[in-house]
Formats: sequence, structure tokens, C-alpha cells
Amino acid sequence: MSGTAPIVVAPDSLKGSCSSPEAASALARGVSSVFGEAVEIRELPMADGGEGTLDALVAAWGGRVETVATTDALGRPCTGRIGFGASSAATVSAIIETADANGLPAVSDRPLQPLDADSYGVGTLIVAALDAGAEELLLCLGGSATNDGGAGMLRALGARLLDAEGRAIEPGARGLARLHEVELSGLDPRAERLTWRIACDVDNPLLGARGAAAVFGPQKGATPDDVERIDRGLERLLLALAGATGAPADALRAQEGLGAAGGLSLGPLSIFGAQLMPGARLVSEAIGLRDALRGAAFAITGEGRLDSQSVDGKVVSQVLADAEPGTPVFVIAGSVGLTAAECREAGVAAAFSLAQGPAELSELQAGAVGLLEEAAAQLAGVLAGPRHAAVAASELAPMTTRISTALPGQPNEL
Repeated sequence: MSGTAPIVVAPDSLKGSCSSPEAASALARGVSSVFGEAVEIRELPMADGGEGTLDALVAAWGGRVETVATTDALGRPCTGRIGFGASSAATVSAIIETADANGLPAVSDRPLQPLDADSYGVGTLIVAALDAGAEELLLCLGGSATNDGGAGMLRALGARLLDAEGRAIEPGARGLARLHEVELSGLDPRAERLTWRIACDVDNPLLGARGAAAVFGPQKGATPDDVERIDRGLERLLLALAGATGAPADALRAQEGLGAAGGLSLGPLSIFGAQLMPGARLVSEAIGLRDALRGAAFAITGEGRLDSQSVDGKVVSQVLADAEPGTPVFVIAGSVGLTAAECREAGVAAAFSLAQGPAELSELQAGAVGLLEEAAAQLAGVLAGPRHAAVAASELAPMTTRISTALPGQPNEL
């Protein structure tokens, strides 16, 4: 509404409970129940590049989701999703969550196969996006079952991975032990014209003690011997790609985040010049969060659990980074693992848990949408004061500023 400062709600999903669009709508309803139409409420569902990113971006863009046939990490037929931006946009943007085709949960019905799990299905999704006219691709990593450095994905895009005798190597990390050359002449030319952006929420390099195999391999079933084998294979792939593309091997070794999803982004970085970036920042830029927060009276974000990781690269930290100085940011989470002092140190004005009393996790998950709405209404009630009426921007902004700048031991002015 003209003349009033907007309120921004920009939550992550609550895993196992509700999607970020559902969380944003619930928070907006809670705030609206107090302020009514006196202020504009801007809903911007967020994500950190992992589960829920596709839904958050499609909701923000007013886009669509298409379901396509692909294969899982064990090569079995499955379906995957591709999100597309609004049809009116100048550029056709596609979003893929790689876990749709190489995710660990999808193969949990079988014994883990860390040497044979393969990312070919991710490439199938990319080809489907190209067939649909994609010019820009947002590739969201996380939750993978694979350790193949994206070798399967490259095969699906037309690359050939060969041993010293010119024969194709086996799928998965197993074949990388024999890798001698990556032959790129058969690559789909449309993939080279794509603008690639890749979202991840870790800063691990590809190789070594903090690399893909050592840190994430055991989660995917790798034994200590497997970890050593996978790490050596990933190094062979790095050197082969550096030789084929001219990309500096040392720079690839040092690249933070390259260890995510079993090294899936190695090929896109070295071949296509992909941009690897923190997932929350990628989503923020894609949906225009910083612009939406400009002039806001306050912002509410949220997630399943607020802890030290939340303020170090996750959605909460991104909302804090994008908010203008002096804009209070409140967090409503399933559980709160930070003290009031730790919240203030991180820049969070205040944090609230959904639990209204003793409850089982399953109860909280089942009722998360209603609990988010109620918590937002309670917070808005405090900010609105005893009148619980429409609050002009000239009143609302000073009130929230006093909350965010109050020092320990000083009385709250509300």
C-alpha cells in the first residue's frame, strides 16, 4: 500500500513439514491477521540450493514445473522435475534439483553402491531442459548418492570418457580408476551456449581430507578403501578435463564447493565456465530478495532449526545480508538452538520456536503450517502494540528499530 513500509516474509522450507511457499503463505497470513491491509506483505519463499529450491524459484517467478523421464543413481527408470521461469521472461530459465536423478533417498531401497552410483540421469534432465529451449540453467546440488565427479552427466551430454586403449570406462566412480581421456567433440552444442549457475551449500574442495570422497563418501556407503579409490579417480577426472579444456588444474583443486554432490560441478566449471555460488545467494539474486527488502519495516524468515549453521551460509544468513542496516530480522523456526545473545551477535532481532509446549516431532511437523501462522500473528501483535490495529509506517519503523537496537538490561520500549 502506498505510503507504508512493506513487511517481507522470506522463509526456507521446513524439511518434512512444509515447502517454502507454504511457509511464506502461512507467515503472511499470520501477519495480515494483525495488520490487515495497512501494509504490503511481500512473500518471497527462499531456499539454500538444496531441497525446495526448485519450488521456491518457480513460486517467485510465477513459472511452471514439468515432469520428465530420467534414471536414478542406479540406472533405474524414474521421473524428475524441471522448473521454468514465467513464459513472459526474456530468457528461458530452467531449474534442476540434481537429487531428482542422483539422490540418496531414491536408492535407499537397495544396499549403497558408492562405486557404481552414477549421475547419468542428471544429464538426462539437462538435455530435457535444452529440448524445452532453456538458455540459462540453475543446477541445485545436494543429497546425492554419487561420487563420479559428474562423469555420468557428461556422458549424457555427449562426452566420451575413455581408457588408455580408447574404450569407454564403466559408469560411476569405479570406472574413473581407468580414465585416460575425456573426449568432448560430441558434446551437445546447446550445453556450451547455456549460462550455467550452480548452487551448493558447502565449501569443500574436490580432493583430499576435506574433499568429496573423504567427507561425503562414507555417507554414501564408501569404506576407507573406497574413499581412497574414489579420491584417486576424481583426481584422474580433474586432470583429464584440465587437459581437454585448458582449465588450470591447480585452480580446480583449490575451488571451494567443488566437492559438493560427489564433484558434480567439475565438468560444468572446467568445460562451460559455470558459476559456482552459495545456494542461498543464488536464490536471493534470482528472486530479487535484496530489492524486496529495500525500505521494509521488518522481515521474517524461518527454517526447521535455527543453529550456528543457519547464520553461516544458509537462508537466515542471506536474509540478514540482504536486509538494509537497521531493518529488524525475526526468525520463526521449528526449534531454536541459539541463545538470545547469540541471535543478537548474528544480527537476528529475535527468534521464536513453533513448539507451544511438550510435543512429539511428528505432531509439530503435521501442524507446522498452522503453527507458523500462529507464531507470526503473535509476533505481529507485539509489534502492533495493544491496539492490534493498522500501523502507519511512521509508527511501525521506529518500533521495530527500538526492538533491534535495545541493549541487554534496558527495558523494551513497547
